[in-house]
Formats: sequence, C-alpha cells, structure tokens
Amino acid sequence: MALDQSFVGRSYPPTAPYEVGREKIREFAESLGETNPVYTDPEAARALGYPDVIAPPTFVFTITFKAAGKQVIEDPQLGLDYSRVVHGDQRFEYTRPVRAGDRLTVTSAIDSIKSLAGNDILSVRGEVHDEAGDHVATSFTTLVARAADAEVEESR
Repeated sequence: MALDQSFVGRSYPPTAPYEVGREKIREFAESLGETNPVYTDPEAARALGYPDVIAPPTFVFTITFKAAGKQVIEDPQLGLDYSRVVHGDQRFEYTRPVRAGDRLTVTSAIDSIKSLAGNDILSVRGEVHDEAGDHVATSFTTLVARAADAEVEESR
C-alpha cells in the first residue's frame, strides 16, 4: 500500500537537546578509521580555530536518523513498514562543524513521497540547530520501502 501523499510537508516537533561529547566524537571517528587529530585532540582543534574537537561530517547522522526514527518512521499514521525499508541516500549541508559541547536539536520534516514500481521512496530532512537556535547542519535522508512481491506483480 502506497504511503499517504498528504504527509509531504509535515514537520515534527524539535527533539530534546542532544549533548555532543568528546568521547562520542572520538568513538565515532575511530569507528570510521579516521585519524585526523581535530576529531580527538582539543589542542589540534584549537590550532585550527575551533573551540574544541569537531565531529566527522557524517556524525550528525547519528542524531538526525534517531529523530526521524522516533518521529517519522514510527508515526503510525504514515504507515511505513520499516521491515521493508532500505537506506537509499544520505547527504549533509553544513553551516558549521558539530563540536564537542554542542547541545543540538533536530526538527524532522517529510520532503517528498514517491512511488516507483510499487516501492515507496520517502525523503526526510533533518534541520539541526544548536542551543542558541543557530543552524548547524541539514541532513537529507532517502528511504526506500520495498514493495511486497504481490504488489510488484500488480504494478506490472
């Protein structure tokens, strides 16, 4: 069953603040095999003009996807069958890097819903702001809800 097009443009309330810690950044950088000291050494980060260590560019996914999961994906009215979902695409636009000590909130919105060959393609945008309300980054996530075999046959 196709997702309801009336959800396009729906925005969800901001999440509770997420405090970015040095240790979380270090763990994330290590999981990527990232060795740039700007992610682990406060002095190296300060030498480049940052107030503390910064996070690798994909770090923001950890909070934007969590927000989308709690609000968009689990929205019973949307009717998304997450057991059929695969990750289609991801991109980020930054105003500034995420840094240790940030307290970030995410506001999720549904940008588009398309149907293609029985598959639903859901585009979700996550606007990330700091405690002062300043924009930090925007995450764009595309999820593909694969059609059940019977739905694919019917669409042919």
